[in-house]
Formats: sequence, C-alpha cells, structure tokens
Amino acid sequence: MARVWKFGSDIDTDQIVPGRYAPYMTSEAELGRYPFIEARPEFAREVRPGDLIVAGRNFGCGSSREYAPKALKIVGVGAIIAQSFARIFFRNALNLGIPLFEAPWTDEILDGEEATLDIDAAQLVTAHGTYALVPPPDFVREIWREGSLVGYYRKYGRFPGEGADRR
Repeated sequence: MARVWKFGSDIDTDQIVPGRYAPYMTSEAELGRYPFIEARPEFAREVRPGDLIVAGRNFGCGSSREYAPKALKIVGVGAIIAQSFARIFFRNALNLGIPLFEAPWTDEILDGEEATLDIDAAQLVTAHGTYALVPPPDFVREIWREGSLVGYYRKYGRFPGEGADRR
C-alpha cells in the first residue's frame, strides 16, 4: 500500500523544487531534501518509496527544470496521477522512468489515504473504489521497466521506436 500525496492544479516546478535548491546552487546529493520544501514541508521527510502523487490539471507547469522530477525520483515517488501534465515535465519524468497517468477523477482521491497502484492492470485501488487509468503504450511501459530512457538505451542499444515499429 502506498500513501497518496494530494495536490491541486497548476503545481509548477518551482513548487516542486524551488530554484534556490537547484543542484547547481546546493548539490546533487542534497536534491532529495527539497521536493515541496515550501508547498508541503513535511513531504521530503515523510514520503516513502512507492508513495503516489495525485493532482489536478497542469502538473509540472512552469520552467523545464529537469531536477524537479529528478527530486521526486530520488525520494522514491512510485507514480504521479494527474488530470493533465505540462508536456516538458511529462517528458522529463518519462525520461527518468517515473510512471505518469492522466485521469479525470483525481478530485475523488483523498490526501493521505492508502492506495494500491496496479500498473499492469492500469488501475488505482483505494478503500472507496477502483479507478481505471488509461494504459500507456508498450514503449512507455518498457522505459518504466528499465528505470529510465537511458536504462532502456543501455539494454537495447536504441531508443524506443528506433529500428522497430512503435507499438
């Protein structure tokens, strides 16, 4: 079981990791100390590997700070489920192997509740219901399975869709 960390809409990368905590301002080793340091100061201390972020629209908007999703990966966020994502955040998180799902029903999920994410079945199960997720394409699942786009490349010697049909 994972804990749900609930956020609203328009959570920008500065809320995820404020610029003054960027790795080039502090250090790469300290990045896991800063996710949501101002928006939810308890997050970095209390998040457990596998916990889920559930949010409204436009999660990850703002600048293209690659270190924002990296900080979430470092603390072990299991997946992010949002009504929509900023495209650059979506791509940065995908490159890092963070599972992302878009879903219209995120308002129904409660902060702090326990949930189980079944990535293979594309569903979230809580005490009050089972919620269907849109299954990602196979190549996205393969990136997740290898832990990142770089991991995928190291294993297969190519990027998804290169020299093979995209599924």
